[in-house]
Amino acid sequence: MSKITPRIALFLRTLGGGGAERAHINLARGLIEAGIAVDLVLSAGEGLELWEIPSEVRVIDLKAARVSASLPSLIRYLRQEQPVAIIPTLHYAIEVAIVAKYLAGVSTKVLVPEQNNLSREVKYHEKGSRQRLIPLAVRFLYPLADCLVGVSRGVAEDLAQITGLSLERINVIYNPAFPELQEKAQEPIDHPWFMPGSPPVIISVGRLEDQKDYPTLIKAFAKVRAVCNARLMILGWGPDQSKLGALVAELSLTEHVEMPGFVKNPFPYMKKAAVFALSSRWEGMPNVIIEALTIGTPVVSTNCESGPTEILNDGTYGELVPVGDSQSLADALLKVLSGNIKSVSPDWLDQFSLKLITQQYLNVLQIGLSEGNIYESN
Repeated sequence: MSKITPRIALFLRTLGGGGAERAHINLARGLIEAGIAVDLVLSAGEGLELWEIPSEVRVIDLKAARVSASLPSLIRYLRQEQPVAIIPTLHYAIEVAIVAKYLAGVSTKVLVPEQNNLSREVKYHEKGSRQRLIPLAVRFLYPLADCLVGVSRGVAEDLAQITGLSLERINVIYNPAFPELQEKAQEPIDHPWFMPGSPPVIISVGRLEDQKDYPTLIKAFAKVRAVCNARLMILGWGPDQSKLGALVAELSLTEHVEMPGFVKNPFPYMKKAAVFALSSRWEGMPNVIIEALTIGTPVVSTNCESGPTEILNDGTYGELVPVGDSQSLADALLKVLSGNIKSVSPDWLDQFSLKLITQQYLNVLQIGLSEGNIYESN
């Protein structure tokens, strides 16, 4: 019997600034702490500067112009390194990883973590050929994966419907909270809006795109402003920046709404805000709600598919409002701003801990760690 350190590869197209990428970096941290060697394999090594990648992670840049073009390099990597598992995320990195495993002829397990409510994502977000190709690729290729994970119950149920697979085959594993979240939230910020005595700040964090439905949030904020003095800050970048700026100007909110773009550490802003707002049309498992609850910021969220109702326990730990309803969103924000805040049980947040979720991934992969953090292989 030989004892070796198991190696797991995390495969992405690039490292953008989204929640799926953050979930992958967090998982890398958890795997390292569990004694696993981790390769971060990128189709194109962009966006590395956005993240604090653990020094123990080996970054492998396949230098491909497109994710599909990375297939030959990924096959070579799998044959050479033969990790015990590869965990890809987002399309088409997932499909490429499944094909690469079979063409490489290796025993590497492919674990697919679906991050979004795919039906909603394809219907509202994808255009042209991608709207047809993604469901076809999912139906054909996902059943070939060794393990399937939905990051919420809603995502798992949607995935079962699309693939025709039994729901029992799809594991539900939440995305973990950022491990150094409390420490990061204590970092100082120099912004006049957060000085003592300033009006309360409503904050949202996410990519500026249709999925997040920021027009509804901005319209809701206009209704809030008609009742009380408050400010709105939206952290993130994306294609809708100019459109949202135009709406802010149209509603005469320019002095009261700020969109400073991507912020590497949004947690001090969230910590100092009076309320966190999520206005999304759909989600998979919005990590940012977990993060807001963990640092003690009250949450108002749309009851979109999928994730918010699971995180907030059907409204026990935060306010849930209908999608696209600016009046209901405004009413819920005013409720929190008036001091009506729902407290969150620490026991409830334990299910989002990095240690627990890492172990759930290892269980699904059937990777056993013996004493001394080693994997025993005959």
